[in-house]
Amino acid sequence: MNQQIREDNPHAGRELGGRELGGTPVVGGKAYGPVVRPGRRMTVEATEVAPPPVSEAERDAELSRFVAAAGVVAARLRERASHASGAAAEVLIATAGLAEDRGWIGAVSKLIGTGTPAPAAAVAATEQFAAMFTKLGGLMAERVTDLNDVRDRVVAEVLGQPEPGVPVPDEPSVLFADDLAPADTAGLDPELITALATRLGGPTSHTAIIARQLGIPCVVAVAELDVVSAGTAVLVDGAAGTIVVEPDPDRARADVEQSRREVEAIAGWTGPGHTADGHEVAILANVADGVSARAATASPVEGVGLFRTELAFLDRPDEPSLDEQAALYREVIEAFGGKKMVIRTLDAGSDKPLKFVDHGTEANPALGVRGNRIAATHPEIRAGQLDAIARAAEETGSTPWVMAPMIASAPEAAEFAAQVRRRGLVAGVMIEIPSAAILAPAIVAEVDFVSIGTNDLTQYTMAADRMSAELAELTDPWQPSVLALIAMVAEAGSRTGTPVGVCGEAAADPLLACVLVGLGVTSLSSAPAAAAAVGAKLAEVDLDRCRAAATAAVATAAPGAARAAAREALRC
Repeated sequence: MNQQIREDNPHAGRELGGRELGGTPVVGGKAYGPVVRPGRRMTVEATEVAPPPVSEAERDAELSRFVAAAGVVAARLRERASHASGAAAEVLIATAGLAEDRGWIGAVSKLIGTGTPAPAAAVAATEQFAAMFTKLGGLMAERVTDLNDVRDRVVAEVLGQPEPGVPVPDEPSVLFADDLAPADTAGLDPELITALATRLGGPTSHTAIIARQLGIPCVVAVAELDVVSAGTAVLVDGAAGTIVVEPDPDRARADVEQSRREVEAIAGWTGPGHTADGHEVAILANVADGVSARAATASPVEGVGLFRTELAFLDRPDEPSLDEQAALYREVIEAFGGKKMVIRTLDAGSDKPLKFVDHGTEANPALGVRGNRIAATHPEIRAGQLDAIARAAEETGSTPWVMAPMIASAPEAAEFAAQVRRRGLVAGVMIEIPSAAILAPAIVAEVDFVSIGTNDLTQYTMAADRMSAELAELTDPWQPSVLALIAMVAEAGSRTGTPVGVCGEAAADPLLACVLVGLGVTSLSSAPAAAAAVGAKLAEVDLDRCRAAATAAVATAAPGAARAAAREALRC
């Protein structure tokens, strides 16, 4: 295929004054301002003009130039990760790993070895991997956006061009994009990018998760987004999932001001979590390291409901030592000074491969050896992690709750629980596979608590890639079938007095939080930025109204209908 470098800016606009565009709501809040779009990227397209081949004598130098560029890009991303926390740091590190992925580097090197210039080789190799990831679907399909982003950054470095990415506007603006690489989302300044809307993506994509962490109003899967040109004034309503093009300026500013007052009122909520009639609901935080844990303590949370431990393992050639792991766990535990601490063991594999483990070639990694399943072939990794958690617990005088991801059956739950209890810790598992929800009574009987991961539970229940804009409605956690599964788990927990938490993005939606409590969920854990809004909403309604909202939502046939039914039952 003949190729050449060109600049591409496909976005064209037309007058749509007053028209309302609809998408999937992700993060609530309203914002009004001019549209900005990501800067132009250097791309390579098929043409009739072939780029001059690299002579055999120059190929080693061309390869060195490419490898050096990839190293520079990886280093930049790692530097940004060092100044980030939580999900943002995790995705930046994972993206840095893609820039130096041996398979991708090898494919590019092979093409350069046949005389293909480095930029064209990078694009051709990326097309190969993107096709493979797309075919695999699920979490692997999410990596296509990341890989394309890495390609563009490396190609720009090879060509001596500015690094592509999101522009820094001169005034508060609304960012519109077909899709955003998590590396770009993680670097957004909420003071300048006041809202985010994408044409692609789903409600539980990495971009959506980071937007929630930053507290930026966000709408995804807006089909007609590309007809709105840069500079157009828009009003974004993240809770309703709507965008009004060229609204009446005075009305738009009034709406934003009203939203600001509501946010300020919510910010006055300090906890603890309970309904209006005093039914207790623990409001907890999702964290990933000491930095994010210390930041979370500034929010009105009662502890940690999900401590993701992947950061200690990603982007390193060897397994972290017992001392290294214990220090990380101790740092997070100490940040919360004896408050509730739920630690999830390593959820690696699929889109988060370990460099020091041979994962082999899987036909569908999203349904393959990930999470607790790694213990089947590498039991020493999980054992070492549990030993490190136990040491951190002893050193801090605490008793963390420890749960395993990707549990599908009661025997798996029992085996994990035995390992945890042997170390004097509280044992639990994640419910994120439909089989685990269906078998909830048997699984609950084996553990001390369960936590529902709604992101994966929704994806697996609906058999829908959470990154697919076309399937965004299917990956909406308001899906009645997903709510029905959550109800089954909560009922099993209620019968035995076993705590049932939710630690997916569903726990960050104030309206859905009321439904979850009505279903019987006892704790809600999400990005700390969402805690006040969730707690304040629960404090407005009593438990009977939450139960009525839950019953009404489950009885519907679609996510939009479930939302409407819940609002009517809650009278909000």
